[in-house]
Amino acid sequence: MSEIASAPAAVVDATRRERRPMRGTGTSSGRSTAASLVQDEMRRAILAMQIVPGAALVEKELTARFGISRTPVREALIKLKEEGLVEVFPQAGTFVARIPIEAIPEAVFIRQALECATVDLVAGIATPEIVARLDAVIARQHEAFDEGDQERFHLFDEAFHETIAICAGYPGIWKLAHAAKSQIDRCRRMTLPVPGRMEMVIREHLSIVDAVRRKDGPAAQAAMRKHLGTLLPDLVHLRATHPDYFV
Repeated sequence: MSEIASAPAAVVDATRRERRPMRGTGTSSGRSTAASLVQDEMRRAILAMQIVPGAALVEKELTARFGISRTPVREALIKLKEEGLVEVFPQAGTFVARIPIEAIPEAVFIRQALECATVDLVAGIATPEIVARLDAVIARQHEAFDEGDQERFHLFDEAFHETIAICAGYPGIWKLAHAAKSQIDRCRRMTLPVPGRMEMVIREHLSIVDAVRRKDGPAAQAAMRKHLGTLLPDLVHLRATHPDYFV
């Protein structure tokens, strides 16, 4: 089996992603597909902080960027609004939504509840093959760190957590966690450039896998809870240094 075929979705996306203009077919199906592609690309850019909170989103510029008509662009923006990533102000325009600071603790709590449960399951059934899969993802993440590639580092961070859900036998848990953490992701991306942050993430991942290797469910849960909770103390600093990004 190829590396792409066996890799989690986050890694596959990173490997296959291309930047090409998207031409609609002119049919309703074509518009729907184009809208989904625009939505996915815009979501990725927003969560990666490549388009910062408060930035204006101009339909004309987006149609030129993606090479499509305004209809699928508008549909994509509506979907992103429903996700809480875009805000529309009549007579003012469309903007990337600012990060709701009060929503972050709840999102962290949801993610802890879901992922502590899955890592406990994995610890209970841990095999050398499962541990090797997790070690392999951390190794790739370490390579990204050595190369200073924050984008790949983040993608292998996602892959680590997705792999735990897959190994637990509940891949749908990752989908639920992923849907709950969009606002968290923007904060996480802001912390990656902080000196020592990526090394800390790798150490925390290694601690989780060490507990899994020992088949110690409570320790695995504690390590996961600590890992996912490290963002909360950063919020005060993030808001102080980037006040325009938060609401």
